[in-house]
Amino acid sequence: MNKLLLPLFLVLFATTAISQNNQVLPKGFTESEKDLITEFQFKSTNITPPPEFPVRTMAEWEEIEYLVIRWTPSFQNILRQIVAAAVEECKVLITTENSGAVTSYLTSNGVDMTNVEFLDAPSNSIWIRDYAGNTVYTNDVGERALVDWIYNRPRPLDDQMPTFHANYTNSPIYITNSGSNDLVNTGGNFMSDGMGNAFASKLVLEENEAGNPYGVTPKSEADIDNIMLEYQGISNYIKMDQVPYDPIDHIDMHMKLLDEETILVSKYPPGVADGPQIEANIDYVTSTFQTPFGTDYKIEWIDAPPSTGGNHPDSGGLYRTYTNSVFVNGTVIVPTYRPEVDTEALALYEELLPGYNIVGIDVDNSGENLISLNGAIHCISHAIGVSDPLWIVHQPIEEVNTTMDIPVDAMIKHNSGINSAKVFWRESGTQNYQETVMSFEGDDVWVTDLTVASNATSIEYYIWAEANSGKTMTRPIVAPEGYWTFDITSLSSGDWAQQHIAGPYPNPASEEVSFNLNNISGEITITIHNVLGQKLYENTIENGNGKITMNLNPQWKGALFVTFSGEFGKVHKKVLKF
Repeated sequence: MNKLLLPLFLVLFATTAISQNNQVLPKGFTESEKDLITEFQFKSTNITPPPEFPVRTMAEWEEIEYLVIRWTPSFQNILRQIVAAAVEECKVLITTENSGAVTSYLTSNGVDMTNVEFLDAPSNSIWIRDYAGNTVYTNDVGERALVDWIYNRPRPLDDQMPTFHANYTNSPIYITNSGSNDLVNTGGNFMSDGMGNAFASKLVLEENEAGNPYGVTPKSEADIDNIMLEYQGISNYIKMDQVPYDPIDHIDMHMKLLDEETILVSKYPPGVADGPQIEANIDYVTSTFQTPFGTDYKIEWIDAPPSTGGNHPDSGGLYRTYTNSVFVNGTVIVPTYRPEVDTEALALYEELLPGYNIVGIDVDNSGENLISLNGAIHCISHAIGVSDPLWIVHQPIEEVNTTMDIPVDAMIKHNSGINSAKVFWRESGTQNYQETVMSFEGDDVWVTDLTVASNATSIEYYIWAEANSGKTMTRPIVAPEGYWTFDITSLSSGDWAQQHIAGPYPNPASEEVSFNLNNISGEITITIHNVLGQKLYENTIENGNGKITMNLNPQWKGALFVTFSGEFGKVHKKVLKF
C-alpha cells in the first residue's frame, strides 16, 4: 500500500527547496513552507483501509528491534551519541544517501557498527519522530505492522519514510491518507500506554477541523477517535489544551509516559511560561481519567531548566525540558543542557526507572544547538517494535499488610502461547532472588501468592516469562538489575482495606462503575443499596485483587451505596447514578 507520489513539479520544487544536504529544517514550518502548504497535495487517491483485525499500538517502553534515525551532518555529534548508546540495546537503522561517509565518521569515533544498518532513501528533515510510522500488533501480539498518518508538513520525502521502513522490515503498512480516513497527525504529539490509551494536545483536532489548510476531510473529535480506534486500537484518546509557549504544540516537549501509571511532567516556577496550562492539563487528566488498572495516575514533576541567564520561554528562553527522552529497551536517552541543572534531572530518572541505563546527550551547545529548532532527543528518533513481542502487563504492588499469601498477577501473551511464568523476589538489602512459579488462571492471566519472612519490611521483585517458542522476557525489561519494590506495613485489615479499595470511577456514573481492589486478598462480597436501604445488587468474588467493573441498572437513580465485606470487615463507597 505505497503512497502515490506528488506531481513531479511539486516533488522537484520541494526537494530542491529543502534538500537533505542544504537547509536544516526546524520542527515547525519555514517561511517557504508556509507559502507552499495550500498548494501541497497531502491526500492520496489510493485507498488504504484499516487493518482487518483488531490492533494494539505498542508502548515506548516495550521491546524494540530498531531505533530509526535520519542522518543530518549538522547534528552528527548528537546522532553519534544516540547510535553509540542504542547499538548496545537493538539495531539502529540510519536513513542516509551517504552511508560510506557516515560509516567512516562513526567508526573513527569508536562506535561499534555491528548493529548499525543503513536505509538508502531520500528525506527532508531530521524530525523522524513526527513522520515515522507507529508499531501496531494484530490481536495484541500477532503480526507487526506500521501505521502512518499524513505528515503535517509539506515534506514529501519525509512523508514516504514509513513506507520505506515497512518495506525494509517486511511489515504491512496502513496509511490514513485517503477517503474520510485522511487523518493529519504528528508523532511528537502522541503517546500510547500499549493498552488502548493515548495522549495528545488538541492540535490533532485543529489540524483536522473544517477549514484546515491540508485539504483533508473535516472531522469531529468522534471521527478522529474512530480512525485511531480502527487503525491503532486506541479506545481512549485523551486530548489536552495546547500550551501557549510551545510553538509546535507537541506533548513530548513537556510530558512523558514512563509506564502505564506514571507520567513525568515538566515543572516551571509558579506562574511562569507554560507552567499554569500544564498544571491545568494534568489536573484535567487526573480528575477525569484513570489508568488501565483503574487507579489514579502518578504524576512526577521534573524542573524545566532556564537559560544561563534565568530565562524561560515566556521571557526569551528556549523550550528546554527533560521529558523529550526516548526508551531504547534497557536504556533511556535524555536531552541535557549544562551540568549544574542536569545532575538533579538525571538522578530523578535513575530513581524513577531503577536499573535502566540513563544516558544524557547535550542538545544545547553552540556547535549543535538542536533545542533552538524546537526539538530534542525524542524528536529525532523513533522505534520499530520487535516482530514477536512477549507482552507482560503487571500493576506493581506498592504496599501490603501481610507477609503471607501476597497475591501477584500479570497478563502475559505471546503469539506461540506461554510455557511458564515466575516471580523472582528477595528482601530489600539481600543479594539473591528466590523464585515462585505462577499458575495460568485463564484469559492470559498468570497468578501466584508470595509468602515471605515474617519480619520482612520490604520486598524487591520482577516477573519472568517464557513463551512456547522459547523466547523469554522480564518486566521490568531491565530485570534483575531493575525491579519493583513493595513495603509491608502493620495496618489492621480494616484500615488496609479502607485505604486500598480505590474508586469509584467514574463518579458520577451512568452505565457502569469500577473499583480497584489493590491486593485485597480473600473472598469479598459486594452489595449495592439505595438511599432507602433497599438491596439492589449482591455478588461474591473469590479474590479481590485487581479491577472490578459493575454494570448499573438503568432504573437505578441518585445515590448508591456500595459495600465491600470480607475478612477485613466492611468498606463503604458512595456512587452517584444519573
